[in-house]
Formats: sequence, C-alpha cells, structure tokens
Amino acid sequence: MMLNPFATLGLPPAFDLDLGEAERRHRDLSRALHPDRYAQSTPSDRRTALGKAIEVNEAWRILKDPIRRGEALLRQLGVEVEEGREPKPDPALLMDMMEQREALSLAARQRDAAQVDALVTAMKARQARAITALTVEFRRAAANGGARAHAPVLLSGLGELRYCRRFLEEAEALQDELF
Repeated sequence: MMLNPFATLGLPPAFDLDLGEAERRHRDLSRALHPDRYAQSTPSDRRTALGKAIEVNEAWRILKDPIRRGEALLRQLGVEVEEGREPKPDPALLMDMMEQREALSLAARQRDAAQVDALVTAMKARQARAITALTVEFRRAAANGGARAHAPVLLSGLGELRYCRRFLEEAEALQDELF
C-alpha cells in the first residue's frame, strides 16, 4: 500500500499546497509522536507511534518536493507514475537542456562565476515557470474530474522539473568545486 502523504498530514490533495501549513502539521504530528511521549507505553504502542512518526516524516519529505508531490497527486488521481516511464520529452526541451549544460560546462572550464550564477538564475526561473504551469494543469485536472486526460502534460511537466533539478544540482556541485 502506497503512503498517501496528503491524508497522513491531514491536507487536501493539491499540487499548490500551503507548504507552511504542511510544515506546521508535520511539526505538530512529530511532537505528538515523539518517542519520549511513549517512554512509559507498552512496546506495541511505542512501535505503533514510531511507525506513524516514520510515515509523517516521509509524508513531509514527499510534499515539500514538487516532483514527489506531483507524483503522489497523480497516483491519487489514478495515474501510475515511475521515473523513466513518463512520455518522451519534447525534443526542443532536450535540445535546450543540452545547450544549457554545455554553457554550464564552458563557464566552469573558464571559471566564470558570473556566468554560472546567470545560468543558475535562469534555470531557477524556468523551474518556477514549470511549477506554475503544473499548478494550472493540476487544477484543470481536478476540475475535470481526473488526471487521465491531463496525464501526458502533467508527466511532461514533472519531467521538465527533473531536468531543471539535475541541472541545478550539477551547477551547485560545480560552484562548490570551482568557486
């Protein structure tokens, strides 16, 4: 059985969550399930509380990550999700990402911190636009009674977020290494 992170934290299933509220619920539940509160309980109650605490922590990890949150929401809407099984990316996206990575590599070889920073800023803006587009598409899917008809666009959007994340992780590693 898959964890329903929305239900675990008592939140409505939505891509555009109030992350502050999700974090507050995570914190409140974590306090309530803290092992010190169960020190005098039976071993069974301690195991149950520990299991719930683990679920609460995993739910928070899923919901704070827009990619994992989107995947969880798709599963709730009846669409199975696995990285690598999403629709093939748009060739224009692949070409653009390849060009961005080449620019990043060149900036790193030239030790051009300003260019690396500019590429990172541009990719963060692209990531924000992709999140906004996913928010709109998830709302459309919910308004139209399900995600099946919207699944290709939603999965493609999550794929773009993955490309953005990988680029930003690579850029961060270069910044740490070079600058």
